[in-house]
Amino acid sequence: MKSKILILSLYRGWFDLILSGDKIIEYREIKPFWEKRFAKNTYEYIRFINGYGKLRPSFLIELKGITKTDKFELHLGKILETNNMSKSA
Repeated sequence: MKSKILILSLYRGWFDLILSGDKIIEYREIKPFWEKRFAKNTYEYIRFINGYGKLRPSFLIELKGITKTDKFELHLGKILETNNMSKSA
């Protein structure tokens, strides 16, 4: 069975914090959209993207698990690949 990848867009500040390893949990509000999405699918990876277009920066990271408290907590693991990262960004 093919691994499921969750694709999430982030503002540059959060993107950089996760990429540097300083932010190890990503949060999503408890909303019907996320409830349904996380109930229907089991994700192994997250692809975080920043910006628009073909050449936008992105990286693939392991998803260790999802816990539900007052928010959904997406526990992040090791970064597996990076794409379109500029040296000045």
